[in-house]
Amino acid sequence: MDEKLQKTLAELYKLTKEVTNLHATQAVLEWDERTYMPENGANQRAEMTGQLAGMSHEKFTSPHIDELLSELEGSELTKDPDAPAAVNIRELRRDYDRATKLPQRLVEELAKITSQAQGVWTKGRHSGEFGEFYPLLEKVIALRQEQADAYGYEADRYDAMLEDYEPGSTIADLSELFDKFRPELVEFVKAIGDSGKQPDISILTRNYPTERQEMFGEMCAAAIGFDFQGGRLDVTTHPFCTGFGPGDTRITTHYDPRRFNNAFFGIMHEAGHGIYDQGLPAEHWGTPMGDSVSLGIHESQSRMWENMVGRSKPFWEHFLPISRCFFPDALSGVKLDDFYFAINDVRPSLIRIEADEVTYNLHIMLRFEMERAFFSGDLKPRDIPGVWNEKFKSYFGIEPPNDAEGCFQDVHWSAGLVGYFPTYTLGNLYAAQFFAKADEELGGLEAMFARGEFKPLKDWLRKNIHQQGRRYPAKKLCEVVTGKPLSHEPMMKYLKEKFSPLYVL
Repeated sequence: MDEKLQKTLAELYKLTKEVTNLHATQAVLEWDERTYMPENGANQRAEMTGQLAGMSHEKFTSPHIDELLSELEGSELTKDPDAPAAVNIRELRRDYDRATKLPQRLVEELAKITSQAQGVWTKGRHSGEFGEFYPLLEKVIALRQEQADAYGYEADRYDAMLEDYEPGSTIADLSELFDKFRPELVEFVKAIGDSGKQPDISILTRNYPTERQEMFGEMCAAAIGFDFQGGRLDVTTHPFCTGFGPGDTRITTHYDPRRFNNAFFGIMHEAGHGIYDQGLPAEHWGTPMGDSVSLGIHESQSRMWENMVGRSKPFWEHFLPISRCFFPDALSGVKLDDFYFAINDVRPSLIRIEADEVTYNLHIMLRFEMERAFFSGDLKPRDIPGVWNEKFKSYFGIEPPNDAEGCFQDVHWSAGLVGYFPTYTLGNLYAAQFFAKADEELGGLEAMFARGEFKPLKDWLRKNIHQQGRRYPAKKLCEVVTGKPLSHEPMMKYLKEKFSPLYVL
């Protein structure tokens, strides 16, 4: 490599790693805010996160980064578009051009207001009172609308927000995909409901002591590949995963001693995210090659480990005998088939993160419709509860008793994460397609799970997905890995093969 180019690239990486460290510092504060920070610290924390957001934005939008990128673009470093240097130059240009469209004032204000809004949302989740939340939600939405306008868009303002989470996706793309998926899904949900079969879910509402749930959850997370030497598990209101760089990935969950599913599958889900973060190439930290490609791909990893592994029968062939040692009173005498049916119960439910695999995507489609409406201005924040309840009843046949179990159950809107929800369904679709390919190439995953062997799947994912960083856009990554474009068909095939025997369809 030309010596001048080498120096230019090294300087670019030095600056982007400094920006990444500022983002990581902000993430530490946000993790603390949602785990251990005292309630009265919210206002000061908002000031801190706002200032850090401004600092990182100012550093990254420096004209000097533009100059460095301009020197590198079109050079010998970009001849192979899939080489790490070419990927970093391409993706940093995208990120830079996008970031420079935002005024620093907007970046700081958005960080500050969302920090405040999350604190008020947390109080509302506990009290059920969201009166204080509406003014902040209005501000969050207005700021995100301003952000979308600053970015610019071709067809729909919402597309500018999707670009934050799923680069290259548009409302048109998602609508086409969801419109194919929805009718088949609704028909299958109806068939299950009409079957008349139901498991004994009281198995899951017996006494499961919190401290034993924690020990069992940590053991299973470690077994599937989450490295606790480079991560930890804590408690929060709404489970999440965050990472501060190589060697430090944090996952969280929420315990209920009378509901086994909540914490356990929350841990499996967040561990899936964490395994992805821990599998990113550490040598590329601070550059796009050391970053995840999209939230849809990220979600594919969490949903795969939570559902396709954690809710599979072979997984519990291995772990149910062990779990009886942790929960002898709750699980003594419980048969494998009964436990497996219970954790795969399908029925309409209020809470998204507790929803079964079959109805889960209907929760996402509802949120997709809602946020498109309020982001366009067709729906005012104070009207969200009424419209939500009406739509929820039409989707699920039940009406939320309160907003904490209804429209404000999720942290996303308080955090300004408009455009995030569709990535959950994309994640499910990617997961099914990746899982089928891994099963084919590894020669049968179920037999491995029954023996307690999860490393082959983790290694396959690390090689094919985690280590790729942002080398390929999400859609292309899917084609590179599976040989086919993303489709709803593998997901429907998976659901039917799993749930038809349970409900004798």
